[in-house]
Amino acid sequence: MKTPLIPAVAGLALIAGIGFAAADEVIITPEQQTVVKEYVHKHPIASVNVLGLELGVGSTVPDTVELQEVPDVQYKYTIVNDHMVLVDPSTRRVVQVIQ
Repeated sequence: MKTPLIPAVAGLALIAGIGFAAADEVIITPEQQTVVKEYVHKHPIASVNVLGLELGVGSTVPDTVELQEVPDVQYKYTIVNDHMVLVDPSTRRVVQVIQ
């Protein structure tokens, strides 16, 4: 009778994991995007090429990439492989790729 319990526990763990992943989702408002875009256009920086980095939300930016502050925004930005990205400075994970 212990056998049916294992799939049930695994299913609950999977559901809990999905809940935690959704809680980690970062939402950048359109207003914040506008602030970041305007700031970056006024304070341009060179793009950094990082070979092998698949750039997307959740990607980790290497420590060698310098992050720039944006006033009144909790995240920092950089330009990686010609893409502007917002990065959580505490984890160095990309929270949004801004077009």
